[in-house]
Amino acid sequence: MNRQAEERSRKKRRRPHVLLMVTSPLSSGFLVGLTREFLALGVEVTVAMGHGQPLTALPAGVAVERLPFQREIAGLGDVLALVATVRLLSRIRPDLVDVSTPKAGFIGGLAAWLCRTDCRIYTLRGLRLETASGLKGAVLFAAERVACGAAHRVICVSRSLRDAAVRWGVLSEEKAVVLGSGSSSGVEVERYAPTDERKQRGQALRARLGIPPEATVIGFVGRFTKDKGIAELSDAFGRLQEELPRLWLLLVGEFEKGDPVPASTRRFIESNTRVVRAGFVDDPADYYAAMELLVLPTYREGFPNTVLEAQAAGLPVVTTSATGAVDSVADGVTGLLVPAARVDPLVIAIRRLASDRAEAVRMGLAGQARVMREFRREVVCRNLARYYCQLISERQRPTAPGA
Repeated sequence: MNRQAEERSRKKRRRPHVLLMVTSPLSSGFLVGLTREFLALGVEVTVAMGHGQPLTALPAGVAVERLPFQREIAGLGDVLALVATVRLLSRIRPDLVDVSTPKAGFIGGLAAWLCRTDCRIYTLRGLRLETASGLKGAVLFAAERVACGAAHRVICVSRSLRDAAVRWGVLSEEKAVVLGSGSSSGVEVERYAPTDERKQRGQALRARLGIPPEATVIGFVGRFTKDKGIAELSDAFGRLQEELPRLWLLLVGEFEKGDPVPASTRRFIESNTRVVRAGFVDDPADYYAAMELLVLPTYREGFPNTVLEAQAAGLPVVTTSATGAVDSVADGVTGLLVPAARVDPLVIAIRRLASDRAEAVRMGLAGQARVMREFRREVVCRNLARYYCQLISERQRPTAPGA
């Protein structure tokens, strides 16, 4: 029996084995629902990620491997990470490797190609290169080209992301796959449902944060970075707060050094008495219950989970027509879309929903119904897990789109 025949025979004797790889432990939350579905299907699951503490615990039965990934470009450190990844793949020999986030996509995808893994998947969760320039932009472009080129299939988490990747020239149409309506992992709708108990906790949270019970609270959940549109949100709020004296801004997250906001924006946020910063939180469910609407004036996304969470909580959403974000809202039905990096349209949209409670409630209910219908986590993750099992069962290089 030759070596290839021995390998095929070995794989038939054991359970299918999937390796899921992300750069940072902070991204491992995307994998919780998917790993549960794999375990339910009898699939052996390993998750590989950089060092640090995950925000969300993975299910029991999932093996965890640590790799020396660094989120930013690291030169020699990236070479050492590639060597470590090749060693991991050579040791555990998975049937399918799924890599996601830029650094894991580049290093993990290249390592899986070098090791000739049977099924190589790149989950494209966003395009950082859309807002990068110069040398950094060129490096990110090359990394995406390698990650997409090394993969048999590229799972795009939204249709607009697929279109943008093809338009940028990092992905060929025949490799691109969008499952269902998209999304990284769907949303646990029951976790955010606006029950009476959840509403009471939201009011109690307002009291603890010093927000008056009669306030109209617009909220933001995410990193305080330039790409997330924090500067535009701050400018819009500054223009509206005199006109709407009950308007408050609740920011859930923290500033980041990697993509800093202007110093004037930071000063405004830190000094304004009607801007409340909650910091990073493990579970934002009660914070959505303390808001009247969510605003995400982002420059780029893959598919924003915070929008799905807010809609599951019954909130209308104002976001932009940027890549990824445009898929998350049915404009005029579940919320409002505005151009990215523009303050005037953002002011108009926030004013409209903050001033018309009936319309805000109507859009919130429509968004909640859409999430229930298209983005329940168990459905999104089950479909993805079954799709991967189908690829494994083929035991050949998947080349047709097939979604």
